[in-house]
Amino acid sequence: MRIIERPSPNHEPRAAGQPVDMLVLHYTGMRTAEDALARLCDPLAKVSAHWVIDEAGTVWRLVPEDRRAWHAGLARWRDATDVNGRSIGIELVNPGHEWGYRPFPEPQMAALIELARGILARHPIPPANVVGHSDVAPTRKQDPGELFDWPRLARQGVGRWPVAPAPFRPLSGDQARDLLAGLGWDVTDMPAALTAFQRHFRPARVDGALDEETMRALLDLAAA
Repeated sequence: MRIIERPSPNHEPRAAGQPVDMLVLHYTGMRTAEDALARLCDPLAKVSAHWVIDEAGTVWRLVPEDRRAWHAGLARWRDATDVNGRSIGIELVNPGHEWGYRPFPEPQMAALIELARGILARHPIPPANVVGHSDVAPTRKQDPGELFDWPRLARQGVGRWPVAPAPFRPLSGDQARDLLAGLGWDVTDMPAALTAFQRHFRPARVDGALDEETMRALLDLAAA
């Protein structure tokens, strides 16, 4: 894994005693890697991430992991509202849904797995706290999106994916809400939360509908 240092000024100290217990994955959503790096390092933009990985697998270190980067914005996961304060943020170069969303290539995924496994070795991040930006900000964000290979990451020990089907039972809307909330999602906007869940765990159809396949995925994860 090739690492290039490109320091961003956009960071601040973490709160004293705050553990790093989340890993948040993003796509850059810009036309080129250089456009994304320039913005993440621009003090006027007031955004940053700890790491950036381009499509060729090159890794840039922008913010030290012991500092608070500005990547998640207004976000929530479980009871945490200061997601930036407790997380590491990785940006994957990809034009995103606005500029021609496409699959994440092999060199990029291989570099991500190597980097993420190192991060998990350095910080007490449980599998349930390896999330996408859309998971922690479901009303605002779509990234890394339905083309991202979450199952591959889980097979490499990064994040989670249901492996053994739980017994199926139909879920009411309230039961689905309770399961989603228990798994970590902010369910204030239930259609947005379901859509984010599908982007992560049922990417073949992302429509925010509580259909049988979505119910099965919810039950499988809750039982895992």
